[in-house]
Amino acid sequence: MTKKTNTIIELRDICKRYFIGMPNELEVLHGVTLSIGEGEMVAIVGESGSGKSTLMNIIGALDRPTEGYFALGGVDVSELSQDELSHLRKNRVGFVFQTFNLVGRITARANVEMPMTYARVPRGERIERAMRLLELVEMGDRATHKPNELSGGQKQRTAIARAMANDPDVILADEPTGALDSETGQKVLEVFRELNKSHGKTVILVTHSLTLAEQTDRIITLKDGLIIGERKGGRA
Repeated sequence: MTKKTNTIIELRDICKRYFIGMPNELEVLHGVTLSIGEGEMVAIVGESGSGKSTLMNIIGALDRPTEGYFALGGVDVSELSQDELSHLRKNRVGFVFQTFNLVGRITARANVEMPMTYARVPRGERIERAMRLLELVEMGDRATHKPNELSGGQKQRTAIARAMANDPDVILADEPTGALDSETGQKVLEVFRELNKSHGKTVILVTHSLTLAEQTDRIITLKDGLIIGERKGGRA
């Protein structure tokens, strides 16, 4: 599949401060400028405290920058109301977390259905799409299992299926293999690669792992709230 070149994420001079106006005011991001194209698979790397999670929260519209310009799919996020932001998150961005964040009392299929429930997708359509997504991540035979009956890799694949529930443009993954052994982590990475290559999803991995990062198109290095380097990954 040929990579698209249209910009889907654009950040210009992004600053993020907390405790504004107080003696302990803290600036975490100090003017980050970054563009990511449609269909790219990008890794954002850096040590703890570099600002990776703060940047991810801004890209995912979970938080607003204190200063700077951020657009997702050409939409200036700063202009959106809270309801519009919520709609953007539900329909344009899928989130995958290190700790899976699955609901323990319900099945894998029900977990995948959950974002569609909030989006008021009819029940029959929800079930059909959830099963199709579970099959996509090779979890169809575990659809009726609850999270405590799944391995770490199976939980993460379920979480990826859930992130795809509303067919987002962007998948944001925060340390998606951090809780997994290397072999299982590699299998999970292959799922992301397939979603990127065969389904055209823009995938952004926030990770400590250079081994993981090297298997993407582009590696962006963050340190002390600034981008200090950018280079092609091993897949570019």
